[in-house]
Amino acid sequence: MTPKHEKQEFVTVLVRDPRTQKEDSWHSYVDYEIFIHTNSMCFTRKTSCVRRRFREFVWLRQRLQSNAVLIQLPELPSKTPFFNMNNPHHVDHRRRGLQEFLEKILQNALLLSDSRLHLFLQTQLSPEDMEACVSGQTKYSVADAIQKFASLNRRFPIEDEERKKGGNGADSDSESSSSGLGHSDDSISCGCKASLASEES
Repeated sequence: MTPKHEKQEFVTVLVRDPRTQKEDSWHSYVDYEIFIHTNSMCFTRKTSCVRRRFREFVWLRQRLQSNAVLIQLPELPSKTPFFNMNNPHHVDHRRRGLQEFLEKILQNALLLSDSRLHLFLQTQLSPEDMEACVSGQTKYSVADAIQKFASLNRRFPIEDEERKKGGNGADSDSESSSSGLGHSDDSISCGCKASLASEES
């Protein structure tokens, strides 16, 4: 293939749709939808959508920093005791900061090679389950986890279009029925906006 026919790689990340979730009768938190669309060979899935809360971003940054000590990671929006989840300005300011954080992370080839980043962006596994998966303590691999999560969610129209045009088979939906992901939580099936409506109570 000649260079003029090669597609330039891109990764689009959007942090959007903040929602207040009840942790228990006394505590609530805000989570955000992370949407990824890419043609990068670094990603198992070319389109994905998950929901993450602020403390999971904190965990991700700590893990990435410990694995890439020579890289100065971008900062997360500061955690302030004055953050008010009922204040749209506070929530949107944090959302924008989280998006900027991910945009900068995704521009670094070394960080893109970290499996935790891919599990964070393309599955709904908890930090504990991501750590177990990366360290080989689960029955499923990183790729299995990402494919299994995708199979539990509605397929994206853009992926359907790419398949109709004869997109490459590396992004197929083939999966092992014995992947045994240890996460049967309802939050796994949240997917994108199309399948999030059922989450609201």
